[in-house]
Amino acid sequence: MTEIATRPAARTHPGALSGMRVVEMGFAAAGPLVGKYLANFGAEVIRLESRVAADVFRTTYPPFKDGIVAPDRAAMFAFYNDGKRSATLNLKHAKGVALARALIGTADVFVESFTPGTVARLGLGAETLRADHPGLIVLSSCNQGQTGPHAFHPGYGSQLSALAGFVQLLGEPDSTPVLLYGPYIDYVAVGYGAIAVLAAIERRKRTGAGCTIDLSQYEAGLQFLTPTILEFAANGRIPGRAGNADAIAAPHGVYRCAGPDRWIALSVWTEEEWRVFRELTGIVGAPTAAGRRNARRGLDERIGAWTATRDRDEVVRLLRRTGLRAAPVLAISELFTDPQLAHRGMWPTVTHP
Repeated sequence: MTEIATRPAARTHPGALSGMRVVEMGFAAAGPLVGKYLANFGAEVIRLESRVAADVFRTTYPPFKDGIVAPDRAAMFAFYNDGKRSATLNLKHAKGVALARALIGTADVFVESFTPGTVARLGLGAETLRADHPGLIVLSSCNQGQTGPHAFHPGYGSQLSALAGFVQLLGEPDSTPVLLYGPYIDYVAVGYGAIAVLAAIERRKRTGAGCTIDLSQYEAGLQFLTPTILEFAANGRIPGRAGNADAIAAPHGVYRCAGPDRWIALSVWTEEEWRVFRELTGIVGAPTAAGRRNARRGLDERIGAWTATRDRDEVVRLLRRTGLRAAPVLAISELFTDPQLAHRGMWPTVTHP
């Protein structure tokens, strides 16, 4: 058994989940991130892997250290799995299955994120495992849940974003829908998964009983479209694509500043904010938010002309001094020099074993 990546410094006190053991079988982000969160709070997390079918983040997804593609040089894999231990088993052989079953029998939690039925066919289904160990908490996370007519449909984060309705809403009016960046629904779902596990642990303290959690990533993603879903349920209205426009704030958008690829994000929510913005910039517009929303295109053009000749950071400072909501659109490289992130220790150095 090996460490995947160690913490930047030894713990000075036990974590909230210290003494808990989690066994994890999964790939990519949806399952492993749940294990990562539990490890962050002190749980011992053991990841079971296969040498035959390596995790996609180990072998194909960049970046790789120094550009060399190798299982132990994959940055994404290290990020999703730091703080864990790792063991490889051949689950096509009875001995490998027996070893996995014995290890899971010593655990408090088992997390898996395969297509429904996969672990059951291996002899590691929730019913089998909980018959061995009634106190075991099993979290099964997959695209659309363990049951239903579409439970076995394959897909990645992009397909789930499309199914959940996000993609239909993204983009400019009368334009092609736009995919969300990355596996957004995966990241949403893991928060629900981790919270469900914590709730199950608390329940077990009171009852002594484990449970099986069926987490549909699809359903988790729907929670973040609640206003849009309620709009249709209550009023039968289907919102269209609106670009950067907001249902209330106006102006609300991203505007180019002087220099190559320099932008600010700006939003004005109240009439008082609009009064301050108008006096500060000299930009004219309707006195009401509704009027400004109806004349969005012209207003955006006037704001863009004003910001285009000015330094991004100076514009942000000017607007913020008067209490307006503005932020620079940071490049990824700028995140590493951001003073707020540095102050809060966002970028610790970790040791790769």
